[in-house]
Amino acid sequence: METRNIRVGVVGLGLMGSSIVASLLIAGHDVVAISPLPDELDASANRIQSHLSHIEASGLLNGSKEGYREHFTLSADYRQLADCGLVLECVTEVSEIKKSVYRQIEGNIHPEAIIATNTSAIPISVLQKSLRHPERFLGAHWAEPSYLTRFMEITCGEKTVLKHAEWLFELAHEWGKEPTLLKKDLRGFVTNRLMYAVYREAFHLEKEGVASFEDMDKAFRYDAGSWMTLMGVFRRMDFTGLSDYEEIFKNVFPKLCNDKEIPGIMQIMVRDKAKGTQNLHGLYSYTEEEARKWDEAFARFNTDIYKLAAQYPLNKLI
Repeated sequence: METRNIRVGVVGLGLMGSSIVASLLIAGHDVVAISPLPDELDASANRIQSHLSHIEASGLLNGSKEGYREHFTLSADYRQLADCGLVLECVTEVSEIKKSVYRQIEGNIHPEAIIATNTSAIPISVLQKSLRHPERFLGAHWAEPSYLTRFMEITCGEKTVLKHAEWLFELAHEWGKEPTLLKKDLRGFVTNRLMYAVYREAFHLEKEGVASFEDMDKAFRYDAGSWMTLMGVFRRMDFTGLSDYEEIFKNVFPKLCNDKEIPGIMQIMVRDKAKGTQNLHGLYSYTEEEARKWDEAFARFNTDIYKLAAQYPLNKLI
């Protein structure tokens, strides 16, 4: 299948789905954007326009944002997906809801079209059991905002035919990504598994009174945050020299947290329906003004870090 000029469908137009639509539009695709909830079509349209405005403000828009309107179809009708060579599913992380969406997608697309899920936690091999063509189903895990991040995690399930994952891997480069291709499915994939290990240790340290969340956030911002975008963690080991790591690992690994329980503070957050900056209640507390400033800062930072990373592409460093 050709990678250029294919029509792409996006099903599920929440924050991530609408962001992916904007990313695909500026990459030059005609996009069919499907909202499984017809009552949310207007909100979906507003979200997509908001993302395009952010892209325009970031200086990454080719032409006017109004010009992109003719390149995407917004609908609740799955039949609009008939001409799509790729469909990206971005609905809520509930298996039964996803399976229902897949039935609708498969009932309206060409059997050779590829379906990819944006799931960040549910194994691809579990989801593909409900599809008629599981060999053409895989994971395409984006980061938010999708148009200002170079991350993409492409994951094969047990029944995925590798050539389809390799095709999407090549296409992702045309979207400005530096993707990873995981040929073996595992729960949480790579990125989230690494972060979950960090979260477990961090919640343990907070519980033991060793460090506050603010202390640990500072450690990440001003240590790892100062080099991670350039070189990642393993090239960092090469860069700093490897001679001391054996002794460090021998002494530190046995001391790391290995709890299997959900941290108590997270159980409280769930019980209290905390949503962080979205409802001003989370691991930190916020005023409405503080939450607004964090949203604005995150938008500006994503633009800056995207442009900074572009100055150090991996293919120019190796």
